[in-house]
Amino acid sequence: MNLPVTGSTAEELLAEVARLKEHDLPVRGGQVTAYVYDTGRPEVHEAATRAYVEMLEVNSLDPTAFPSVVEMERQVVGAVADLLGGGHGIFTSGGTESIMLAVKAARDLAGRERPEMVVPVTAHPAFHKAAHYLGVRVRPAPVDLATYRARAADVEAAITADTVLVVASAPSYPQGVIDPVGEIAAVAAAAGAPCHVDACVGGWLLPWLREAGARVPAFDLSVPGVTSLSCDLHKFGYAPKGASVVLFADPAMRRRAYFASAAWPGYTVINATVQSSRSAGPLAGAWATLRALGRAGYLELGRATLEAAAALREGIARVPGLRVLGEPESSLVSFAAADAGLDVFVLADEARARGWFLQPQLSYAGIPANLHVTVTGVTRAGVDAMLKVIAESAEAARLRGPVTLPEGLVELVAGLDLEALDDPTFAELAASVGVDLRPGRGQPEMAVVNTVLDALPAAQREAVLVRFLSVLYG
Repeated sequence: MNLPVTGSTAEELLAEVARLKEHDLPVRGGQVTAYVYDTGRPEVHEAATRAYVEMLEVNSLDPTAFPSVVEMERQVVGAVADLLGGGHGIFTSGGTESIMLAVKAARDLAGRERPEMVVPVTAHPAFHKAAHYLGVRVRPAPVDLATYRARAADVEAAITADTVLVVASAPSYPQGVIDPVGEIAAVAAAAGAPCHVDACVGGWLLPWLREAGARVPAFDLSVPGVTSLSCDLHKFGYAPKGASVVLFADPAMRRRAYFASAAWPGYTVINATVQSSRSAGPLAGAWATLRALGRAGYLELGRATLEAAAALREGIARVPGLRVLGEPESSLVSFAAADAGLDVFVLADEARARGWFLQPQLSYAGIPANLHVTVTGVTRAGVDAMLKVIAESAEAARLRGPVTLPEGLVELVAGLDLEALDDPTFAELAASVGVDLRPGRGQPEMAVVNTVLDALPAAQREAVLVRFLSVLYG
């Protein structure tokens, strides 16, 4: 962008925003089955938006300057703690930051020279990101390939004298199943290690599903041995993006998550989060959403979500060539191909052409490539339409057949010295196999990309993904 000589009016700017969003996936209506969460109640989202804008310019950096921030955070964190077994919390920008703080607190508490944490292979990559930033080694633990749940025995086997944290998920994102939190927390406690439960997805969902009649095992801070827990409010709390809470059973451990510095002549620096200056808008949006929905609203959404998830699982099982992975207790559903004639990556492209986004997930650690659906409160009204699209897309994908890669392509990509390629050269290489990422070329079909990535080891997948991102923003 060349900065204009004169400023634009609000009307001109909003018209330009509308133009820029023309090809975005819709955030309402349930046709996008990842990334966004919709109650189907516009008045709730409107209330959150107004509160967000009202607090947009309030800076959460210094709570003594803006006491409204303290009161709102106390109320929001208090509501989460009340639902999830108590504890002492921090409001953060999202699950990754909540997890980052939990890992920091555990690392600092232990004081190990070579800190490690035990992470099931189905746990969110945010733990790997936290480990990368904080200098903690990840020791992966396998999961049961029939249930996709972590096993306490495997976790116990991975614990060492340097383990500063053990992780369990409620649920794990890929297949929506809940790890045996009580068993994992027990082996962690026996080893003298803290146990963090990643309930970023399930924290504000599972209690309402349980109240609506679902069988949900204990997973929160009421479970002996669980020392911290993360819960995103911008997921099934339906708040605007930028809203999560991390809870600690012990306030002393919460203090380990804080950062303070007095080694300079400027203003006092004390941060509860990774960020320093940050808008209070997300906090206000979360506060307003919780107040606008209340217990009755969340219970109603829980019932609708429970019904929709059950209908979706049953409907997918009736589509020839598809199978649901595991028995998810939550509202996350993933499904894979049941035979070699159906390519789920092609199915995803076919669904996208019909206006629906189904999230592709690559194979890993023995878990097959699959498609993921996050069922939200609005899904119940559209589950029949979604199943129709899945069935039509599966039939179309079978007619097209699986992706056939040019001979030697995977070996070529695997052997590339990506650091030696500049972004334009990488973009040309991608375009040569039908994936044109250059501006103005439209949305490419992703089946080829996903098939190539699926054939590569994780480290090479990561290197290729970094280059894709660099080209997109270049």
